[in-house]
Amino acid sequence: MIKIGNIELNDFSLLLAPMEDVSDPPFRAVCKEKGADLMYTEFISSEGLIRNAAKSVEKLDIFEYERPIGIQIFGNDIESMKEATELTERVRPDLIDINYGCPVKKVACKGSGAGILLDIPKMIKMTEEIVKSTNLPVTVKTRLGWDEKTKYIVEVAERLQDVGIKAIAIHGRTRVQMYKGNADWTLIGEVKNNPRMTIPVFGNGDVDSPQKALEMRQKYGMDGAMIGRAAIGYPWIFKEIKHYFATGELLPPPSIDERIEVFKEHLDFSIKWKGLRLGILEMRRHYNNYFKGLRNAKTYRSKLVRSDSYEEIMEIVSDLRRHAEEASTARLAINEAA
Repeated sequence: MIKIGNIELNDFSLLLAPMEDVSDPPFRAVCKEKGADLMYTEFISSEGLIRNAAKSVEKLDIFEYERPIGIQIFGNDIESMKEATELTERVRPDLIDINYGCPVKKVACKGSGAGILLDIPKMIKMTEEIVKSTNLPVTVKTRLGWDEKTKYIVEVAERLQDVGIKAIAIHGRTRVQMYKGNADWTLIGEVKNNPRMTIPVFGNGDVDSPQKALEMRQKYGMDGAMIGRAAIGYPWIFKEIKHYFATGELLPPPSIDERIEVFKEHLDFSIKWKGLRLGILEMRRHYNNYFKGLRNAKTYRSKLVRSDSYEEIMEIVSDLRRHAEEASTARLAINEAA
């Protein structure tokens, strides 16, 4: 059993990463349904919260069925982050997470997200002040360092633990790497296996198959995997990993009917949540993976991303299903003839 404050999770838990414009309530709903153990909101600007910006405040919305769920905040001003923490606590999340990992220029180059990795003393001080300002468990998501010369994560994780965080998730790249190259889990493993560390340590980066999740657990000893890009348009990743751990067998890919059922559930919630235009627009990033591997998937994806009509989208998906079923029937006939 893994504990984050008073939150109890199973051994080697699967976490849905906080992803901007992705980890919204509609996406979290399908990921929870498919087995995510702990989820996080999109990251929320501390400055946006304290100024009551509509987009930031909307991201505070959470639902009982999502629990346990954490709200992630980011910023570079300690007082603003403390005030944002107090505002966040009012909506009763299970934990508050601090984003020290976002590498995008508009965030990191202003000293927020991964930008704070250039000022470790401030990172530690900010974390300490946030911990003091709330009764909720505080966790951190970060990276190995700013660049190859500043990968101080083993020491940094110790210091963050010492000021009171209850868990840490580490992406196996530096800020300079962004999302290029392969994630290096070696240093994350060193953090986990540091005898001074007593809090859960979760690995993040390139966990896109049950086999990789198993490697993270067996080779590096981590307490769980935080999954981001591999879940976009493919919430089944959580179910597949759990099945593999329990049986040693790989699940077959979801059927075309299951893909469409979950896709429609996701799209309907997205439209309900954001309205027709924005609900459809923000689903586009998921289209590729929902139908990846199907015959003519690229063609259908091109049609989907050009459509802003719900009825037309449903017609395209229905046509995709028909072609997929015809292809399956043809393959079966060929196999029987052989």
